Amino acid sequence: MKKVCMVVDNGFEELEAVGTFAILRRAGLNVDIFSCRQTDATGRFGLTCSRLNDFTTFNPTSYEALVLPGGPQYQALEANPNVQNAIKQFLDNGKIVAAICASPTILGRAGYLKGKNYTCFTAMNEDFGGHFTGQYATVDGNIITGQSAAATIDFAFAIVEKLLGKAEVDKIKKNIYYK
Repeated sequence: MKKVCMVVDNGFEELEAVGTFAILRRAGLNVDIFSCRQTDATGRFGLTCSRLNDFTTFNPTSYEALVLPGGPQYQALEANPNVQNAIKQFLDNGKIVAAICASPTILGRAGYLKGKNYTCFTAMNEDFGGHFTGQYATVDGNIITGQSAAATIDFAFAIVEKLLGKAEVDKIKKNIYYK
């Protein structure tokens, strides 16, 4: 079973984290959520997730994809050298890095969006040296970006398609009556 890891800190956007998690699990992917706050993290709107994996125990070789939800947490993730190292390890090894809403700015400021098609929360788009698509979800190589909380389902489908193929996405769409 393919494994995906998600990294959160206080201030994560609940819809982006929980919605993405749910779609990935529907696809049969094993998803581990890691907290930069040891084992708990509280979202932007007060949802506290507990018994999460402690990010200090994270082993990137065990996963095919890294997911970074957005929300105000993006600043803590961007400032965390362990998160930056994980992003670099995933990209250096041809693995998927998926970031939504505010979190693609982490990739952009680190130089990973140069020459790439990407999207992010529109008001946070800076000149990252790539092409801003403004789409709900954009895939360029092994980088998947999502625009906002409203784009969560399309973002998650892009991850599933990259890992398992379009047939699996079509199956989930049918099961949840997605049009």
